[in-house]
Amino acid sequence: MIRVMLVDDHEMVRMGLAAYLSTEEDIEVVAEAGSGEEGVKLAKQLEPDVILMDLVMEGIGGVEATRRIREICPGTKVIVLTSFIDDEKVYPVIEAGAFSYLLKTSRAVEIARAIRSAAAGEPVLESRVAGKIMARFRQGQEAAAHEQLTPRELEVLTLIGQGKSNQEIADELIIGIKTVKTHVSNILSKLGVEDRTQAAIYVHKHNLNG
Repeated sequence: MIRVMLVDDHEMVRMGLAAYLSTEEDIEVVAEAGSGEEGVKLAKQLEPDVILMDLVMEGIGGVEATRRIREICPGTKVIVLTSFIDDEKVYPVIEAGAFSYLLKTSRAVEIARAIRSAAAGEPVLESRVAGKIMARFRQGQEAAAHEQLTPRELEVLTLIGQGKSNQEIADELIIGIKTVKTHVSNILSKLGVEDRTQAAIYVHKHNLNG
């Protein structure tokens, strides 16, 4: 039996969820909380398997409640169930330890399925949330790419961004043309770009113009 707790400041939402989940043979609603504070207190007492967590509540919101619950009940999986999908809501609660993220527009059967998945250790993310997280992950990877460059390579990259040729770079840095070509080759490889044009775009995108 999967022991579930509901945390939402709207009584009708809690009643609707509890009524549906009570029809599921493998799910038991062990508690309902109308605030983040109450949710943290009950979680400590009951240690439910899964918590359905609203985000926007008076007092302690869903982000802080999730963080506290994860600290005191590391085995409890928190599923965010909210109406919000903006970045200011998504990223903080994921970083706080939320396991899954669903919208309140989800069908009841999808919520029940997410509960079972969470209990089995399989996260479920609403498709748009998954897209946001992947986009942020890719941006993080991209942002870190130039950090792999040596100081000299970073200098060369900056000059590439200024549109300078290999000879002009060699003259400015007072190094040989072959050395410049080696640096350029290394830079393209480390940044994962195909040519100087893409490298120049990278420079401007990341404000590396010096």
